Amino acid sequence: MTYDDPVTRARTWLTGVRLPWSRPSAPRVNVVRLAGAIGGLGPMRRGLTLAGVEPVLERAFGAGHPVAVALVINSPGGSAVQSALIAGRIRALADERKVPVFAFAEDVAASGGYWLASAADEIHADASSIVGSIGVIAAGFGFQGALERLGVERRLHATGPRKGMLDPFRPESDADVARLRALQDDIFASFKAQVRARRGAKLKADDAVLFDGGVWTGREALALGLIDGLGDPRTVMRVRFGDKVRLRSVGARPSRLRRIMPWAGSAEDRAAAWTLGTLAAVEEWALWRRFGL
Repeated sequence: MTYDDPVTRARTWLTGVRLPWSRPSAPRVNVVRLAGAIGGLGPMRRGLTLAGVEPVLERAFGAGHPVAVALVINSPGGSAVQSALIAGRIRALADERKVPVFAFAEDVAASGGYWLASAADEIHADASSIVGSIGVIAAGFGFQGALERLGVERRLHATGPRKGMLDPFRPESDADVARLRALQDDIFASFKAQVRARRGAKLKADDAVLFDGGVWTGREALALGLIDGLGDPRTVMRVRFGDKVRLRSVGARPSRLRRIMPWAGSAEDRAAAWTLGTLAAVEEWALWRRFGL
């Protein structure tokens, strides 16, 4: 009986165990792209969330018995909660399946994007990648002056003094800002703890440098210990696992309805989807613009 025997192939496919006389396969690395802003961007346009990427991660750590999983990250950040949830799931799967994880930054792995990268056992980037932005930011607008000029009276009724905190149609108060800063400091502490836990002794600068919210090129990040090397998935994986290593992309599967009828939905539904998608795209564009992209 040979490797090409149909019985052998069937048993291998069903059990995932190669028989003694079967030909050893080339090492396989499953590749997952984590691209875009992190968090929900609206009902018709989704960013990276645990609910969205978990099925992909599950397949990546199981399909074909991989020797490693490579995360290709291109994200300006977003939700701290979703960043923590996705990174936590990556670590849980890596520990459970005993599969090492390598992260590769493309254009940007900043803020929440770097949080995702920190879940890997090793982080690599291009020399010109943008890496870092370890911090927490909140942005908004104040419209109270516009209401006054229009002669509009703002009416807000809440059950407590903090329920309407940072309402954009009221003047900003010191108490609201102080409370916001306390929330940011708490989230920031979690972010710093994640970086310290995952990078540990690899870090080569003090907190005042690493955690000031700044960004660095891949080459600078390497000198600071935020990443482990410069390189792309194909090159690095060949060095680690040999020239015959196979990189296999693992992505999200479209819904059955979308596969069968990609045009499904009324004209009104499509118009609403276009409008909401445009607004979400503007929000995402603002995140990318922080890094000049």
